[in-house]
Amino acid sequence: MGRADGTGRIVSAEGADDSGTGILHVDMDAFYAAVEILDDPSLAGKPLIIGAPDGRSVVSSASYEARRYGVRSAMPVSQAVRLCPHALIVPPHFDRYRAVSAQVMAIFRDFTPLVEQLSIDEAFLDVRGARRLWGTPAEIARMIRARVHAEAGITCSVGVAASKHVAKMASTICKPDGMLVVPGARTLEFLGARPVRAMWGVGPKAAEVLESRGIRTIADLRETPLPVLTRAVGAASAQRLHALSRGEDSREVETHRVEKSVSHEETFQTDVDDVVLLRAELLRLSDRVAVRLRRGGLEAAGVAIKVRFSDFTTLTRSQTLAEPTALGQRIGDVARDLLAGVELRQAVRLIGVRAERLREAGSSALALWDEDADWKRVEGTLDDAVSRFGDGVVMRAAFLGRTERHPQVPRTPRPAEDSD
Repeated sequence: MGRADGTGRIVSAEGADDSGTGILHVDMDAFYAAVEILDDPSLAGKPLIIGAPDGRSVVSSASYEARRYGVRSAMPVSQAVRLCPHALIVPPHFDRYRAVSAQVMAIFRDFTPLVEQLSIDEAFLDVRGARRLWGTPAEIARMIRARVHAEAGITCSVGVAASKHVAKMASTICKPDGMLVVPGARTLEFLGARPVRAMWGVGPKAAEVLESRGIRTIADLRETPLPVLTRAVGAASAQRLHALSRGEDSREVETHRVEKSVSHEETFQTDVDDVVLLRAELLRLSDRVAVRLRRGGLEAAGVAIKVRFSDFTTLTRSQTLAEPTALGQRIGDVARDLLAGVELRQAVRLIGVRAERLREAGSSALALWDEDADWKRVEGTLDDAVSRFGDGVVMRAAFLGRTERHPQVPRTPRPAEDSD
C-alpha cells in the first residue's frame, strides 16, 4: 500500500469500475507544504519542514521530499532536522491555509451539498444524488481533482468507495495526487490484504496489541472469533473492528459536525519546573480554548490537562464540571486544580488544556441567578476587542512581559499539524 512519503502508491486506471460506490474522501497532499510552494514556487522539489524554526517545536507538515527521509507530522523539529539536515524550515502561515481550505471546500459544495469537513484539508462527500447532474462517482472525483488543481493551485488525492471507511483508506493508498476506486462488490477483496494498521481509527498501540496475537491483516481480523478480539481490545472496539473488516460501515456523511473537544497546548523552549509559571500557562491556554468555544457557540462539560515531562512520558487528568461553561476563568480554575494533583517528578516539556463533552451553548437548564455574570461580561468585552484588533492585542495583565521574564515560553503558539 502507499506510504506517507508517497512510495508504493496505487491508483486506478482511466475508466475504472465504480459500480456500487458513492462516497468520496478527498485529501489535500501535504497541504501546508503545498500552500507554501504555491506562494513561493522556488520551494518546489525541495525537502520542506513546516514548523517554528527552533528545536523544541514540532513538525506541522512536510513535503514528500522530506518525508522520504522519515520526517513526519508531530515529530520534534530537532529530530526532523537530524533525519534530513538539508531540509528548509518554513514557518506556518495559518491564515493563508484557512483561506485555501475555504476555497477548496467551496469547490466540493459545487458538486454536492453533502460535504463533511474532517479537518482543514480533508472531507467526505456523498455524491450518490449528484449522478444525473455530474456523472458517476469516479467522473465526479476526476472533475474535483481537476478543479482543485486549476483553481486552488494544489493537488489532492481521492478515494472512491461504498463507505467512508474504505474511501478514506483508498485516498491514503493513492497519495500523492492520485485516485483509487474500490467497486462495492470488491470491498472485501480490497480490505483483506491490507494491514490492520491501515484501518481508520486503529492507532499504533491497538495495532501492536492485534499484531502480538497474530492479527496482522484485515483478513486475519475478519477471521478472528469475536470473543478473542474482545479479550484483546475490549467489547466496543471489537464490535466496530469486526464490522469494518467485513466492509460494514453505515455511517452517513454528516454536514453538521459538532467538535468533540477543543484544545491548546504549549511546548516550552526549555523544560519548566516552576509551578507558578505552569499555572499561568494553564490559564492562558484556557483563555484560548474558551475563545474558540464561544466562537463556535459551544460549552464544555468537562476539562482535561495534558502534561509531558522531560523524558517524554505523558499523563492526562480530567474532571467533569458541575455546570457547562465557555469561560476561560472557570476552565483555568479546573485546569490548575488538576495540575495540583499531579506529582511533578520531572521538569515539564509540554502542557495543554482540553475542553471536553461539548454541547451547544445554553442547552443546559437555566439557573435562577448566574454566578459567572461578571466574568461573562469581562470575557465578552475581550472577545469584542479581539474581533476588532486581533489576537494577542488584549491580554490579562498577569501575562504582560511574560516572555521577557520567562524566555522558555515561546512568543507564538505552537502550530497544529495538518492531517496528512
